Amino acid sequence: METKSKPEPRQEPHHHHPAKKTKINHPMEEEEQHPSASTSNQDQESSSESMTFPDFPHEILVEILSRLPVKSLVKFKCVSKSWLSLTSNPHFIKAHLRISANKDDFRHHGLIFTVLPPNSHSHLKQCSLRSALNVEMSSIQVIDIDYPMKSPHKSVWVVGSCDGLVCIAIEENDLFLWNPAIRKYKKLPDLAIRLKHGCYIIFGFGYDMLNDDYKVVAIFCVFRGGNDYETEVRVYSLKHDSWMRIENFKGGVPLDDSGKYANGKLHWAASRGFDSNHSWQIVSLDLGNESYGEVERPEYGDGVYDWTFGVLGGCLTVLCDYEWTRVDVWVMKEYGVRDSWSKVVSVPYLDDPEKSRYSFPVCLLKNGEILLVLGSGLVLYNPQSNTFKYRQINGVEEVNMYAESLVSPLFIEESSRVIMSKAAEIRGES
Repeated sequence: METKSKPEPRQEPHHHHPAKKTKINHPMEEEEQHPSASTSNQDQESSSESMTFPDFPHEILVEILSRLPVKSLVKFKCVSKSWLSLTSNPHFIKAHLRISANKDDFRHHGLIFTVLPPNSHSHLKQCSLRSALNVEMSSIQVIDIDYPMKSPHKSVWVVGSCDGLVCIAIEENDLFLWNPAIRKYKKLPDLAIRLKHGCYIIFGFGYDMLNDDYKVVAIFCVFRGGNDYETEVRVYSLKHDSWMRIENFKGGVPLDDSGKYANGKLHWAASRGFDSNHSWQIVSLDLGNESYGEVERPEYGDGVYDWTFGVLGGCLTVLCDYEWTRVDVWVMKEYGVRDSWSKVVSVPYLDDPEKSRYSFPVCLLKNGEILLVLGSGLVLYNPQSNTFKYRQINGVEEVNMYAESLVSPLFIEESSRVIMSKAAEIRGES
């Protein structure tokens, strides 16, 4: 069937909801000298350092540093004040992000796994994308990760990721913006709304290109009986560190899944009603002007048992499931252009005794291979050779990919420090 009915309020959706250490020694790094070392040696070191950095061409320095892993850059902040200033500069952070987020090169990408053990609460684990793609390994080495409010007694899920920032929700009560690469996070102000029976809440996270801001959207849905419902929408701005109510959701009722970010907008699959006679559509919210719109879905034909909606490689994507036979992956290659929907790959089902279903793809590689979640593991499928590589990960519910970056969730605090530092430089203070 083609349509998808709305799940019961506050239930877990079946396909979402519970995305290298390089050391480079500083050229002037030496062992610590004894306090009795001569003043002349100290003067020579001071003179040498003062000559090394100011005389090093700034453009070349930026070019080199912008290609290094985040972990190395975090260490290099201690090299000198000039390096600290450079790596904290918003223009450098954006330049580094452009390279790290390169969709054809996944050297600086990581995976966050939402793991749900039997009779327990969900928690997060991680690994590098490169290790997940390593065909020489039969299993993936995932490791525990420290995230905000980590507790064995509270469930966590990933709302979304953007520019290295990951938005996570703890028990629908606490929201955090978190950068796992630099280990910084910010707790969002409370929404101050108590969910009642017949209510559910969904979120979305993305970047406001118009105002250079990161925003979280919360949509409250209240059932009034039958097909009657109400919505209330609030938007959090990282720049202003506050929530603001905007126009109610347009385009029906959003299905119980997080918003998907692409092209400066968040997108939700929505239905005009709650019975199977209502088809679904893609509703967008522009994070810049906070206006709603609609994106036409692909014409994938009949026979689709189920579907999953998301973003792949920055493009809106729909995965169509033909029960136990195959899944088709449709990608909108030009945003907003209906005719640009294209079926990029069909993935046959494995002979799986557990009858697991494919979840939304993790990534699509340049060589045509596609990485998907199947049951409690990852499948790397090569359509040209029609071969599979399967890697087991016990209890995995969802996988989210993120690009390592220097983007900080502490926007207000760190912006203030940069301004104060610049003012001190102008005054000639050390």
